[in-house]
Amino acid sequence: MSFRFRHLVALLVFAAAASPVLARDAEAQARRPVRRASVARDTVRVCAGGDVTLGTNLDTAWVHTARQRLGYRVPALPDPAEVLEPLRPLLQDADVVLWNVEGAIGEGRIHRRKCAPGSTACFAFRSPVAAAAALRGVSPESAAVVGNVANNHARDDGLEGRAATIRHLRDAGIRATGADTLATVAVTPAGDTVAFLGFSQWSGPDPRNLAAVRRHVRRAAERYPRLVVTMHMGAEGRGATRTPNRSEIFYDEDRGNVVAFARAAAAAGADLVVGHGPHVMRAAEWHSGALIFYSLGNLATYGPFSLGEPLNRGAIACAVLDRDGRVVSAELRPTRQAAPGRVRPDASLRAAVLVDSLGVLDFPGTAARVDPQTGALRRPGAGTPAEALPGTRRSRP
Repeated sequence: MSFRFRHLVALLVFAAAASPVLARDAEAQARRPVRRASVARDTVRVCAGGDVTLGTNLDTAWVHTARQRLGYRVPALPDPAEVLEPLRPLLQDADVVLWNVEGAIGEGRIHRRKCAPGSTACFAFRSPVAAAAALRGVSPESAAVVGNVANNHARDDGLEGRAATIRHLRDAGIRATGADTLATVAVTPAGDTVAFLGFSQWSGPDPRNLAAVRRHVRRAAERYPRLVVTMHMGAEGRGATRTPNRSEIFYDEDRGNVVAFARAAAAAGADLVVGHGPHVMRAAEWHSGALIFYSLGNLATYGPFSLGEPLNRGAIACAVLDRDGRVVSAELRPTRQAAPGRVRPDASLRAAVLVDSLGVLDFPGTAARVDPQTGALRRPGAGTPAEALPGTRRSRP
């Protein structure tokens, strides 16, 4: 171990000594992998949302129930660009945009009949091909765009359908992550790079295998100076807003321990961990120098989704990463869905309030506190934005 490395480790531990939580955080940071130096710009803004489903051409029967409930006709397939257009102002300053593509993308022949006739707990999603172009089109022209295909609906049209989804995303100028254990690298027109790894037990690397998670994340972290990990895990529904540090069981299925996964990924080198799957907002926390969003809820879900409170609340999370991957500032940009196809920025910032209050309950020592007026995130015990906190950034030897 070099003198410089030992000196930096000592400084980290000394700076955090006043707080047991920060001391443990500094020790974990010291064990993180050494990164290659970056020669790109000083900072990159990564913006990510929760679940996105832009209609389904696999099962359109839900429109009849929706019509009875809402009192007006609901088209089975929307114009994807029209659904996403209200999100444009929330993405305008993004250098990289990350979407969770909740379902297949394709048309024509159906490769897999997923749901049995009469099933009430099975849903099959396949958005039209135009959805890929809409995801690219609502993102800034200057931004790199990544689509996560590690989730429980990526294979709703089978393996052939997932391959077609990746192809349609690629044709629209979107890089796919979550198809394997190798990092997907997004490169902005300015030459900045951000690596992504997607995890889910259904399609993609299994997040319940923590030894493998550490191995995959560390390998990517040693190669790329900025690393974002995304996870599709946890129980679902309005009763799933809390984030337990244990395996979650949903419909008799082990959905994994999201806290153990996220902290393992952070300790192995992830700078930002983005969660989705529960369809509700969950807490956020700082751990091992990384920022973790445990669930960003429903962002734009057109189809047979319940949109009662708090399932109608979502957010786009934006984090600014410096050239070494450290999160120097972050904010939540809340959204609200009123009915299928109607997602809007939420001036009340209700999702930010939810994340803040849930953080106090679930992670009292490490919660990412959220300003209810601006959506800006703070570190534990701090009254200022993250970028104003000396001694809490990770050091790169």
